[in-house]
Amino acid sequence: MSTKLTLAELEAADELDLGTSNWETVDQKQIDLFAEATHDQQWIHVDPAMAAQGPFGTTVAHGYLSLSMLPYFVSQVLDVADVRMGINYGTEKIRFTAPVPVGSQVRLKATLRSSERRGEGVLYRLGVEIEIRACTGIGCPDGETMLSPKPMVPSGLGAATPTSGAC
Repeated sequence: MSTKLTLAELEAADELDLGTSNWETVDQKQIDLFAEATHDQQWIHVDPAMAAQGPFGTTVAHGYLSLSMLPYFVSQVLDVADVRMGINYGTEKIRFTAPVPVGSQVRLKATLRSSERRGEGVLYRLGVEIEIRACTGIGCPDGETMLSPKPMVPSGLGAATPTSGAC
């Protein structure tokens, strides 16, 4: 369920639990398309036969593939009603602490950490974790694992200044 806020409510909000997104399955086609787009064709991602002999027993998603899913996941947990657009302002700390084996399901857990007025827009910071749904077999961690035990913080997925067109 998405948290719906106006720009004024976003600016005034204290720390706020935004909940979790839906589970999304990471399949080999998605991994292959990401590898093609980024020119990262490392065997651990794109060669199932070779990856079966590797440390995880299967192919695994690129860490940056997981990171690139953040805007999609954030759109499921936060809806700012009266903005023209949002700009992905950047990140402050990212750690990839567990592999995402092909076929895994992942979702976002997010918290609004802070927000501040910037011109006609609002810069806000989120603390996010990508959770991996428990799976069994070689290459699957036991239980749910966070890609980041310390929150990754995309700064300003919302509005910034009028010069950046985000308000």
